[in-house]
Amino acid sequence: MGTRGGVAAGRLVAVSDLHVAYARNRELLEDLPREATDDWLVIAGDVAERWEDIAWALATLRDRFAKVVWAPGNHELWTVPGDRLQLQGDGKYRALVQLCRSLGVLTPEDPFPVWTGEGGPVTIAPLFVLYDYSFRTAGCTTKQEALALAHEAGVVCTDEFLLHPDPYPSREAWCRARVAESERRLAACDPDVPIVMVNHFPLVREPTAILRHPEFALWCGTELTADWHRRFRTAAVIYGHLHIPRVTWHDGVRFEEVSVGYPREWERRGHPHDIFRQVLPVLEPA
Repeated sequence: MGTRGGVAAGRLVAVSDLHVAYARNRELLEDLPREATDDWLVIAGDVAERWEDIAWALATLRDRFAKVVWAPGNHELWTVPGDRLQLQGDGKYRALVQLCRSLGVLTPEDPFPVWTGEGGPVTIAPLFVLYDYSFRTAGCTTKQEALALAHEAGVVCTDEFLLHPDPYPSREAWCRARVAESERRLAACDPDVPIVMVNHFPLVREPTAILRHPEFALWCGTELTADWHRRFRTAAVIYGHLHIPRVTWHDGVRFEEVSVGYPREWERRGHPHDIFRQVLPVLEPA
């Protein structure tokens, strides 16, 4: 269906949390068929941490899909000791955008593409929305209380040490800026064309309810996006971060967590023979 590089495509597929710094995960990409497909791929973040790994993975995927659309995860934004790129915060993000553009990969800073394959047309909206510590554990009324509880439980996201908000004064301020920019972009979309939103973090809090450590929800999103799937004409929301691949429904909208996760996680679930999750056309239940 369609031709490589054309407007239409065979399928719209998604993946997140590839974490290719792990040898077993890198092999998943190395073992992909070499021939290109007419499919479009959306990536909901956490490709890797180091510049070379991110570039290699994106280039590998770009060569196998008609179009690749990327939204950043928290791991891409880390400033990792020893990495050749030591930019922080928004500077790191802007450098990643330029890397993607050099590879022909679309980002949240580019015009949203419209996918016209079976099940379309839909606007593919890669988003970069962070978190603001508003997904707090019950009983915690402030960020400080929630962080103290997380420290007490020994559940503290590495972002606290490696994800810098520069030039913003805090991650919350950066999050608010990204929410405002994303809302502006979504409001400008054609209202007659449904949107597939792609964001690393879930846009609603409900998926975090099954976390083994509920304290970790602090680093999983913002209440500021809780109504986006109702405010905008939404066909589906694609996200990752939780490493719990599944489909849930909220107000009649499909939310799909598409992460691969760490080897210890997916090996326990079983080898992901097809690491890409089909978004469109919608598969009929077996």
